[in-house]
Amino acid sequence: MFTKTFIAIACTGFAIATSAQAQEFPSKNVTLMMPYAAGGPGDTLTRIIGQGMSKVLGKQFLVENTAGAGGTIGTAKIAASAPDGYSLLVMHFGHAANTALYRNLRYDPIKDFEPIGMIAESPMAFVARKDFPAGNFNDFVAHVKTNGEKVIHGHAGIGSASHLCGLLFLNAIEATVTVVPYKGTGPALNDLIGGQFDFMCDHTLKVSPPVQGGLINASAATTKKRLAVLPDLPTAAEMGLPDFQITVWFGMWAPKGTPKPVIDKLSAALQEVLRDSEVNNRLAAAGAETVSSERAQPEALRAHLKSEIDRWTPIIKKAGVSVD
Repeated sequence: MFTKTFIAIACTGFAIATSAQAQEFPSKNVTLMMPYAAGGPGDTLTRIIGQGMSKVLGKQFLVENTAGAGGTIGTAKIAASAPDGYSLLVMHFGHAANTALYRNLRYDPIKDFEPIGMIAESPMAFVARKDFPAGNFNDFVAHVKTNGEKVIHGHAGIGSASHLCGLLFLNAIEATVTVVPYKGTGPALNDLIGGQFDFMCDHTLKVSPPVQGGLINASAATTKKRLAVLPDLPTAAEMGLPDFQITVWFGMWAPKGTPKPVIDKLSAALQEVLRDSEVNNRLAAAGAETVSSERAQPEALRAHLKSEIDRWTPIIKKAGVSVD
């Protein structure tokens, strides 16, 4: 009897403590881990969302960039952080693809994290050096297939969105080219503008400005519909690849074991941020689109991550790409 009473009291005490923790949360600044380089498209999105979360919850949401190894270094750091809601991860679909890219991954993307919600989707576009010998996307595909390894494809690094977009594209057209990884979208884009390689596929968050400035050429968007930010750019589906579609989705996670009331509070705050017209306009101007409140919930993100792991694993295995 004493044991049962003690357990009941302990459980009640834990529930009260957890509830109190959620009510007080956040009592200090929160860190948002963006595991890619500062200045990249993911960094831009994370800072916009962090400013919105700061406004809603009354504490600063500070962005930390721990880049390297396809985002796995920063992601592993959050997996090992205290499960108190003060260390969070913002990551794109690489969180799913890395399960196949890295055979010795130090964390499990599903088991070691608590989902908070999806944030936004960023379309991508194929861009090439200004003097690339292709007038449209059909010519671009034909040139890549004909010239094979003479064509140089640059991307932002193993596991980056541009790397995965390139894998999907080369798999779709059954072509093999020379691939050059960079340490981030910024340096890759600088070299593309300088004509150091032939093409890349990356977020419109970053490639739209140099396209609009005439520094590089865009041949197709990777979405079902044309982009508001580049309305004259046809989609890959329009130009002969009907099944080719890829958008870069971003989500937010906490370490496994973070109390549910804290997760619920963070998710509710995220949903409020995504309804904010200023946040929507800032992301739209950069080419990204916030998701609905329904998709910005923990279970929706959990299900989406699982489906994306199922999608990317066979593509990466077929390409024969692994990092370790």
